[in-house]
Amino acid sequence: MKRILLSTLGLISSFTVFSQLYVSPNSYVFVNDQFMYVRQDVNLQNNGNFFLRNKSQLLQGSGGAGANTGAGKLSVFQEGTVNNFQYNYWCSPVGNASALVGNESFGITMLNRPTGLTTSTAATILPTNNYNGTSSPLAIAPYWIWKFITSNAYAQWAFVGSGSTLNAGEGFTMKGTSGTDATIAQAAENVQNNSGSRQRYDFRGKPNDGTISVPVSAGNFTLVGNPYPSAIDLNAYLLDPANAALLNGQAYFWEQVVVNTHVLRQYQGGYGVYNPGTGIYTPAAFFTYDGSGNQGVPIGSGTVFQRRFSPVGQGFMVQGIANGNVSMKNSYRVFVKEGAVNQSEFARTASTNDSSIFDVYNTDSEFFPAIPNVAGTDYTQIRKGTAPYIRIHAMYNNGGVRPTTIAFMDTATDGYDYGSDGRSPSAEAAEFYYILPDIPHEYVATAVKFDIDKRIPVGFRCNAQTNFKLQVKDVVDFDPNQNVYLHDKLTGIYYDIKNNVFDMTLPVGNNTTRFEITFKNIDVVLSNPDEVADSFSVYQNNQNAMLTVYNTLDKDIMSLVMYDVTGKIVLEKQNLGKANTYEFSTASLSDGVYVVKTKTRDNLDSTKKVIVSRK
Repeated sequence: MKRILLSTLGLISSFTVFSQLYVSPNSYVFVNDQFMYVRQDVNLQNNGNFFLRNKSQLLQGSGGAGANTGAGKLSVFQEGTVNNFQYNYWCSPVGNASALVGNESFGITMLNRPTGLTTSTAATILPTNNYNGTSSPLAIAPYWIWKFITSNAYAQWAFVGSGSTLNAGEGFTMKGTSGTDATIAQAAENVQNNSGSRQRYDFRGKPNDGTISVPVSAGNFTLVGNPYPSAIDLNAYLLDPANAALLNGQAYFWEQVVVNTHVLRQYQGGYGVYNPGTGIYTPAAFFTYDGSGNQGVPIGSGTVFQRRFSPVGQGFMVQGIANGNVSMKNSYRVFVKEGAVNQSEFARTASTNDSSIFDVYNTDSEFFPAIPNVAGTDYTQIRKGTAPYIRIHAMYNNGGVRPTTIAFMDTATDGYDYGSDGRSPSAEAAEFYYILPDIPHEYVATAVKFDIDKRIPVGFRCNAQTNFKLQVKDVVDFDPNQNVYLHDKLTGIYYDIKNNVFDMTLPVGNNTTRFEITFKNIDVVLSNPDEVADSFSVYQNNQNAMLTVYNTLDKDIMSLVMYDVTGKIVLEKQNLGKANTYEFSTASLSDGVYVVKTKTRDNLDSTKKVIVSRK
């Protein structure tokens, strides 16, 4: 058999290896631990094959529509990360292989089980009433193959099953397999077909190429993904002006709890949010679901993944802001090996044998090394980290957790910044979120220009009485000594959420004006601080259960109001006059922190905190 064996290839400066690639019948190209760049189209004739092995990838440089052709097949491996009860979101790098020119549709009948370096066997496609895929022999349950195009409700998932009806660029769901498969197709790579909840699939078909468009619509989600047999720079896709005119600026990734059931009302999961403007991934908030797919009780949170470079096969959601077609392009394609250190994760935390120059975190530099890519981007001039940020977790009723992030960028505004402010992926029964001026949406990620006097409006929404707990969980590349507070503008209390936990039960409603994040504690807000501070002294005598107010300058007190931490008024007095001392019983009050506000006839305000305790 005639063959072309490629074990070494040049770097980006040698991207002229082929203008076109033609593989004659009964021949093959084999690429090991490298990338191949083809400037134009790939022509794989009948029984002509192209094997990408040991994390190898194919880059193509043509513009416009894909022009690959031939009944031969490209073969590339990718591993899922779930068992037969959980979903991965996929996007195929190949389509049907025929004499037609251009990209073709995909179906799971094109998935194979690797048996050797270049050999594989077709997966068995189970009957639709069999819900459980197996690893050895590889059998896939088509019942779980669905797509989601310009939709916004669970009922709008479109069944694909075993049909080859997935257009290039369309993502799809697929549950994994049960069991294990110790077969190792390539000894040098030393990866088992399935070591447990990690099924390896051999995608075989015509390689996708060129501009690939998928429809989106305003307010709706579409499941898309990386359609190429190479990694893509997700930032390039989301920040492309043509796509930015149609998308809200984020990519949403499904995460889940391992719950071994096919019963929908027992599912637990949610969507994490990637923002290309900051490079930050905000993990998912996990929720239960009812039998109709509606979110229920919050139960936890997801994992921080590295998402900049989407690996082969990765699927994700995007949300439209206008009707049109978003496009994947060859210019987004890069050669980055999968792994957390390379900012490229399918849904795992590490990769094996990542020891080449293309492992982009192997240097101590703050910038990327040279990354082979189609667009000619000089990654050595691009910082490889994220914007500095803090991660704040909100806990609901001592159960569910909503991770949120505040990024700090000199270019950020107080308004909406595309790709930096990340919308909540759905409307939960309870939510802690950031508020942007004149924007109606709820944001779980925001970016601001840091200023010690900055005040960031936040909201607390709940459909039933809800206990909220709030705390800073992570500080990344930001001053670790900087304090962070939640300021209650109603009571005047500054809660230290950097070193302590804000804990408050709020009634039904949407609090949009009461709270803000600050970086400085101004415990007393006064129009004339020196004078009023000298005028009033508030003392809680817990032994006698009495609140005493000393009016040392004999100011004419127009009102005195005492609040608990929820903002409820527990004591209110009007037109007290100019007496030197006032006393009020606190015997009926529960233990806790209270706020006393006084206002004088000449418009001087004072806010004081007291603690009621019977211990």
